[in-house]
Amino acid sequence: MEPAANILTSTPPTEAHIQAFFDKTTFTVSYVVFDRDGGHAAIIDSVLNYDHKSGRTSTTSADQILDFLHAHQLTSDWILETHAHADHLSAAHYLQEKIGGKIAIGAHIHQVQKVFKALFNLEPGFAVDGSQFDYLFAEDEEFQIGDLTARALFVPGHTPADMAYQIGDAVFVGDTLFMPDVGTARCDFPGGDARMLYQSVKKILALPEQTRLFMCHDYPPDEREVQWMCTVADQRHHNIHVHDGVSESAFIAMRTKRDAGLDMPVLILPSVQVNIRAGALPPKEDNGICYLKIPLNGI
Repeated sequence: MEPAANILTSTPPTEAHIQAFFDKTTFTVSYVVFDRDGGHAAIIDSVLNYDHKSGRTSTTSADQILDFLHAHQLTSDWILETHAHADHLSAAHYLQEKIGGKIAIGAHIHQVQKVFKALFNLEPGFAVDGSQFDYLFAEDEEFQIGDLTARALFVPGHTPADMAYQIGDAVFVGDTLFMPDVGTARCDFPGGDARMLYQSVKKILALPEQTRLFMCHDYPPDEREVQWMCTVADQRHHNIHVHDGVSESAFIAMRTKRDAGLDMPVLILPSVQVNIRAGALPPKEDNGICYLKIPLNGI
């Protein structure tokens, strides 16, 4: 599949246009949401490419987004994160340097920062108040993307700080849900909670059945190609973990058992260190090089 999908458009023109970009290395889908050509845009869950063997970063995925913004003459209003990802590095800092826009995340990010500052023994000056980000969203807060009105939905469970972003009939769910044949997010990271995830999923699935849900990842079974959009109705009828009729207690039992057997994501250690800094790399040391830490036997 090509890294960028076809533009999904709605009418009238003041409704959201959506462009998806798939990073096949991390199975991550990033989005540009915009009001019209020559208008305003938000970037959701960008990817900074990282080779964990060499420790080198590159901007191939982010540059595709930049090319799209330039081609459509879009102004970047927002660079949105659904949460501090554990499976890819964010390109938010790089994108902001290139095209501007406010880097934003949910207000509960401070809980995640506090945990990982301690784990990685970060520099004393690293603040655990979310101030690395330009804006912190409160629950159900509305904001503008040009002519588009968006709403930040608080959907904790995968982490204590997860947000989803509702723009018209589209909701960008982050890691809260995957495609129906893949299920739901894990809850065994620090601060994760299966009961909270169940409640967050039910909040999303209480939206009108035709509401479009856009995933942050897809890990498809071998028999199908990568997909990243379905409807609330699709999830309610077919999600293998949380379809209609699955009780909270049954979900918690399933999620707890499943999480106990999962490996850690390949990029969790480098990703979290960068993503709690709003995509910025750690400060350079006296030799001019940035370093990421690996806590031996720490998790």
